[in-house]
Amino acid sequence: MATYTPAQLLEDFSVEMTGKDVPGLREAAPLIPAGTRINVTFLGNEDLSMRLIASKAVLDSGFIPVPHISARRLKSQEMLEEFLGALKAQNTASHVFSVGGDPHEPEGPYEDSLEVIQTGLLQKYGASDISIAGYPEGHPDISDDKLWAALTGKHAALTAAGTRGTILTQFGFDEKPVLTWIEKVRAAGIDYEIRIGVPGPAGIKRLLSFAARFGVASSAGIAKKYGLSLTNLMGTAGPDKFINRLAKKLDPAKHGVVKLHFYTFGGLAATSEWIRDFKEKL
Repeated sequence: MATYTPAQLLEDFSVEMTGKDVPGLREAAPLIPAGTRINVTFLGNEDLSMRLIASKAVLDSGFIPVPHISARRLKSQEMLEEFLGALKAQNTASHVFSVGGDPHEPEGPYEDSLEVIQTGLLQKYGASDISIAGYPEGHPDISDDKLWAALTGKHAALTAAGTRGTILTQFGFDEKPVLTWIEKVRAAGIDYEIRIGVPGPAGIKRLLSFAARFGVASSAGIAKKYGLSLTNLMGTAGPDKFINRLAKKLDPAKHGVVKLHFYTFGGLAATSEWIRDFKEKL
């Protein structure tokens, strides 16, 4: 079986930033390869202006902005079109991530990201590559059957529209459910590039709190396997063990194109420094 190497997995990685983290982007920019995808979040404590400024800063820094479109945070179609129109005007609309978002109840007309995709508005305003979410370890509020129907439904909608797609997953600590899930995706005939979510280096207590919030398995066994010390919650941890194990078990012929997406819980600069240092050790 041919496998990936950790270095191959780290080629063309992507990272994430918030609308507020433009200073962090400027600090991290010299460490990030030109043309890297940088996702820009759509959080409740950010406004349209912040998201636009961040997306433009990503573009101006020589990277590819991937602004998030949070379906359940959209209060109206007008709000969606205002955002997409502004993104198009500043040339940051070609790559977007259509995601459901955190609110349990929609703040407007869109129940989920599939409904946003089905409007055709993303493509109307220039999106040529639309990322969709994947959940190898499930979701605390959504059944596995519903998650799978959503994934296949979005793939079908994008295929029918002739639009390129990318799957971006939740972050995880254990390679086993990730590999099983990728195999299921490929068996369903979905050949999209898959970007596996990885937590960037951060405090152990912070990592575990995010895991609990997003429904990622964080039992003592998983935490130990990942290298988190439950007896020293003041420490920090990086994803080196997870990346090494994942690379060793990935077969390009079986699993297709797989890359990494870093969630920057410890900060964009710290994550970028960690990636640089990890690659230098390989």
